Amino acid sequence: MNEPHRVQMTPSWYGDSIGRYEGDVLVIDTVGIKADRPFAMVDQFGTPYTTALHVVERYRLIDYEAAKEALERDAKENFQLQNPAVRPDRNYRGKHLQLQFTVEDEGVFTTPWSATITYRPGFNWRGATEWPELVCAENHNSHQYDAVPRANKPDF
Repeated sequence: MNEPHRVQMTPSWYGDSIGRYEGDVLVIDTVGIKADRPFAMVDQFGTPYTTALHVVERYRLIDYEAAKEALERDAKENFQLQNPAVRPDRNYRGKHLQLQFTVEDEGVFTTPWSATITYRPGFNWRGATEWPELVCAENHNSHQYDAVPRANKPDF
């Protein structure tokens, strides 16, 4: 937190992330993400990236009224996950987590682009009332990516 990026940095899978608070917003600035790996992509559509990738994420809690429009738009415009183990609590009226992020990569994009995601808490995951921690390197229960090569141990 509150540190500059390292001067000498070896690109890694997760890059070099630094954080700071701007008021009640957590800002995470990430550079140095390794691009020479299989399946390196910025999104679910396979958009590639280069070592020039720079991502700035802004996380903040918002109340239900501020989240309502985004949740309604999401329900109409986006694919809805049909996993019976994951059921959002549609009656939840408390705080929601909003992520605004900006992606820059002069090697791929002609201009920076941004998006906003609003997360609704209250998921029911296998009977739990909290979101579980899922660490990809340790998540052996997911069979969704069986074709993706796996290392015997994580690289971090």
